[in-house]
Amino acid sequence: MSKKLLNLSIPVISVLLGLIAGAIIMLVSGYDPIAGYSAMLQGIFGESYYVGESIRQITPYILSGLAVAFAFRTGLFNIGVEGQLIVGWFASVWVGLAFDLPKVIHLPLALLAGALAGALWAFIPGLLKARFRVHEVIVTIMLNYTALHLTNYLIANVLTDKKDQTDPIHNSASLSSGFLQGITDFSRLHWGIVIAIICAIVMWFILEKTTTGFELKAVGFNQHASEYAGMSVNRNIIMSMVISGAFAGLAGSMEGLGTFGYAAIKNGFTGVGFDGIAVALLGGNTAIGVVLAAMLFGGLKTGALNMPLAANVPNEIVDIVIALIIFFVASSYFIRLIINRFFKKGVK
Repeated sequence: MSKKLLNLSIPVISVLLGLIAGAIIMLVSGYDPIAGYSAMLQGIFGESYYVGESIRQITPYILSGLAVAFAFRTGLFNIGVEGQLIVGWFASVWVGLAFDLPKVIHLPLALLAGALAGALWAFIPGLLKARFRVHEVIVTIMLNYTALHLTNYLIANVLTDKKDQTDPIHNSASLSSGFLQGITDFSRLHWGIVIAIICAIVMWFILEKTTTGFELKAVGFNQHASEYAGMSVNRNIIMSMVISGAFAGLAGSMEGLGTFGYAAIKNGFTGVGFDGIAVALLGGNTAIGVVLAAMLFGGLKTGALNMPLAANVPNEIVDIVIALIIFFVASSYFIRLIINRFFKKGVK
């Protein structure tokens, strides 16, 4: 068995094991796993509305997964994607409300604002890591809460007059599409999926086809060797976090300009940024892997909503399945060991 095939098989096996374990949990809990999974599939593919909602859910997952994966590929753990997503959401909605411009200018400007806000929020831990070697995990965790409460304050005191929700953005800044909603029975599907796919291609191109990407990965592998080779370690650390934050900010723009069309005070985190960690892990921190993992997670999340209605199975089961999938991915060493023992010749 080749090493490449082995690496590809591990996430597939992890997904299958997660689904099997989820079925066992349903059986032990007194639910019908066949009916539960059938209802979930029906909730993903059964109607055009469900398909549209699944793709809509996949969109921010791709971008949040790219944000985590990009940082990880360059030796950094950006656990602040949630906060960067929130400030990106706020910034894009602010631009969507503050200006009344032609769509060809207004929409790109709002998207740029979201990306810049996320990049700026990620610049802070990047700078602290580069200049003072402050661990990025600690800083990004704290900045998640800072982003949540700061944007809540700004929504209530700047964008509105003590209200919990802003007015809808101008149509000229919206990602919504009457055409896409029409063919998906008026789901909330929008053009953000195109932007997400483009971003995946951009990540692949940067990391695999450019000198900058080579330097970013080299610094992630070994900072001392990179510095000896003449690379600027500090500059690459900051650049990595900024690019990662831009992806996260765009994930927020997808919600602010596409799914909802407004910003609102949040009592807690959206969860999309944290789910991005799982998406990146399952996707092996590669662009194509993140897209595929986001498709799985987005489908599971959307399909789960149909499980209580069609099969009387609580949708929390899907959260357990996702957690088990991540557990098995994290246990890839044991899966690799079992595969190597099964194929006695081992990995070539």
